[in-house]
Amino acid sequence: MAAGGHRSMQPARLRAGDVCIRRAAPLGMLVVIACGAFAGAPACRAQAGLETPQETNERIKAMSLAALREQREYVIGGGDVLSVEVFDVDELSRDVRVSQAGTIALPLLPVRLHVAGLTEIQIEQKIAEVLEANGLVTHPQVSVTVKEKRSKPITVIGAVNHPMVYQADHTVTLLELLSEAGGISNDAANTVIVTRVAADSLNDTMPPVLPKDLITPAAPSASLAAPPSGAKPANNTPPVEETAQKAATPSPMALPASADAKDSNANVAEPPPIQITLNLDRLLESGDPKDNMALQAGDIVMVPRAGTVYAVGAVQRPGGFVLSGDHSQMTALKILALAGGVTRTAKANHAVIVRKDVNGQQTQITLNLSKIMKQQSEDVAMHPSDILFVPESGGKQAAIRFAEVALAVGTGVAIYRVAYH
Repeated sequence: MAAGGHRSMQPARLRAGDVCIRRAAPLGMLVVIACGAFAGAPACRAQAGLETPQETNERIKAMSLAALREQREYVIGGGDVLSVEVFDVDELSRDVRVSQAGTIALPLLPVRLHVAGLTEIQIEQKIAEVLEANGLVTHPQVSVTVKEKRSKPITVIGAVNHPMVYQADHTVTLLELLSEAGGISNDAANTVIVTRVAADSLNDTMPPVLPKDLITPAAPSASLAAPPSGAKPANNTPPVEETAQKAATPSPMALPASADAKDSNANVAEPPPIQITLNLDRLLESGDPKDNMALQAGDIVMVPRAGTVYAVGAVQRPGGFVLSGDHSQMTALKILALAGGVTRTAKANHAVIVRKDVNGQQTQITLNLSKIMKQQSEDVAMHPSDILFVPESGGKQAAIRFAEVALAVGTGVAIYRVAYH
């Protein structure tokens, strides 16, 4: 096999039709060439479409940047820390953490305010409406900013370069998250699994269904300050709930049951999480932003690790090769192609696949590579951790060694005759 245009092999995903077979007529031997392994074979490379993880990461990055994402204001959720400032009212200016029920408590207010699912501006309007409706502050000027974002964690694990917990402050897509995680690693499969908590249990960071749930009555406390003189008592101000209804703006996110409904269904088992499996290769090939899945708070993105198979013995480049996610497409002939084909001394008709089952029991599958390469026998599918062993032929080794010795002796005799005669 010529080594002129050879470049270094990198783990690559195999696809159907990735093997080109060329027959060396003078020797009557089959030479199997991995498509894309030679720079001087453009037709073979175009047919194969092999892609390294580095090239895949470049496409992930390019598509995540090129995708048109709608940038919306951050939506508050449970666990976030808000900085609330009311002009000229120091008692109400402080940092507050949003509870897992989605509420906050402020001094002087007889109620807890439900803020999950609202933006900063909507919370400012809501606090101002409640303060004025209760006669606590006239024409209040309220400022609310998010100090810490902790309500929308999205976890990415598995075969990525930088596993992480990503705090989303806007709508995050799958490719954007993979790009933030440094791309996929060399042993990544071509599938991505997204585990999502069922919608019924996502009621901590979402707004409630009914507007009346925007305000949750606080427990009675003697430490609450009395309203200023001239102000009407809170119990005589029914417009508070109406005001909260006007201040609330419907969120585009899914609406779960209210906190009261959650308490009443405390004994009901939560629905199991949903698993969504995506084909990364198809997503990158389509290039359609609509196929780029939008992630939600609490999602767990896992990139499985692809299996590795090994080719040893009388092959040109023994070693391990990473499988793609579709194991049904990985065959002995394709692994042999990545290994550069068999050597001159290979006993290709007595190759063996060594395989272990789930119990650790080892089995051997005998196959005739010569017939497979001539399409006279069916190719054999490879499983993760399989070992393809091609034995050496003792007769071929002896014949080649004899030919080399004879050639060396003949060359020496010829040199002697030329030198001394």
